[in-house]
Amino acid sequence: MMRRVTKIVPMIAAAVAVVLTGGPAQASTQIPGAPQDQPIALKGATIHPVSGPPIKQGVLLFAKGKIVDIGTDIDLPRDVQCIRLNGKHLYPALINPYTTLGRVEIGAIRQTHDNYEVGVINPNLRAEVATDPDNELIPTTRANGIGHALTVPLSSGLILGTSAVLKLDGWTWEDMTLRAPVGMHIAWPTINIRHGEGAKSEEKQWKAIEKRIDKIRQAFNEARAYKKARMAESSQTVPVHETNRKWEAMIPVLKNEIPVMIHAERVSEIRSAVEWAEEEGLDIVLVTGQDAWRVAPLLERHDIPVILKRVRSDPTERRWEPHDNALTNPRKLHEAGVKFSLAAGTTPSYQRNLPYHAAAAAASGLPKEVALKAVTLHAAEILGVAERIGSLEAGKDASLIVTDGDPFEVRTQVTRMYLRGREVELSNKQTELYEKYRTKYKRRGLLEE
Repeated sequence: MMRRVTKIVPMIAAAVAVVLTGGPAQASTQIPGAPQDQPIALKGATIHPVSGPPIKQGVLLFAKGKIVDIGTDIDLPRDVQCIRLNGKHLYPALINPYTTLGRVEIGAIRQTHDNYEVGVINPNLRAEVATDPDNELIPTTRANGIGHALTVPLSSGLILGTSAVLKLDGWTWEDMTLRAPVGMHIAWPTINIRHGEGAKSEEKQWKAIEKRIDKIRQAFNEARAYKKARMAESSQTVPVHETNRKWEAMIPVLKNEIPVMIHAERVSEIRSAVEWAEEEGLDIVLVTGQDAWRVAPLLERHDIPVILKRVRSDPTERRWEPHDNALTNPRKLHEAGVKFSLAAGTTPSYQRNLPYHAAAAAASGLPKEVALKAVTLHAAEILGVAERIGSLEAGKDASLIVTDGDPFEVRTQVTRMYLRGREVELSNKQTELYEKYRTKYKRRGLLEE
């Protein structure tokens, strides 16, 4: 047995060495970026700060993971590394504000999912701790310019737990977490009275809906009572209470330190959720779909930002509605003065398509500069991380992408990415397969050099 082991170990070591050196197809190991060890100046590109007009033939200097200066003529330190990017473009790394990225590997295999939880009231669940940094879909998403994502909890329950903004590079979920918690997610009960054969009476359906809404109210009442008891513990006459992780997680919400992110689709559900939040005195963010424009005046009046789950989606089941409702939704929200960001749905393999959702919105009447902000600065503002990411400004994280064209164009390639000053690997399983079969056909003389 020892002889067999001594033969196998060198074979494994050799295999590992091949992987680490790239192998015949030069497959990347996708090792997380190393910390920045010297100042870097990116020169000659068109810089798109998002918070201001583009800067042609610009210079962007960053050091220790932070942007130091930006302009056309800036002073550079002696030890700076200059990188010429003539003809290229600089943008902030894109932000996807609604994903389950890192928690689902293969959609058809349940064992690769760490996405749904049992139970109805789960405020203590934290989406970031279930994130797998080695998930194959993270490099695929990153390669298309998405550097940050909000990972959200999902289940069939009502209070789902908290979300976190992830930096899509790191050894562990702790490395990847940029901010947590970001918001407490609530799936508002569906308000849809069914009629016809097999449907329950309208009265019974309303009672079932009200019962689910009452569960949310009851949870918040219990959390408030717990918070009051915890605050009273400082008094010598009040005993120390046992920690309840569920209600402990609700305290930042009750203090309005983080918003409630309400998932609601239909007009009736959105109105009901907004009315409840106003009664409770809570800050909310609406996570929704095609009906958002129908309640735009309500959202604008209450200053409620929106995360649109996806733009490129099928029309609703309402046959009388225009087929392009999903595409024009962002434009209508913008015209109504509602702040919003754009997402690409929750299917992990589709997250790389985020720029094309923004492109579809721009093609349907949304000003292009607003579409860009919807996946950068406005997303950062809604998620509470605008002081660090979302635009290219001195003092913010050096989280940016270098492209050879407009990131909304399918043919555009992202040639470099920096996250907090660390240059990030852009290869992925798809690029490795491309190189593999490119090599195959070149060796057979079926592909020219």
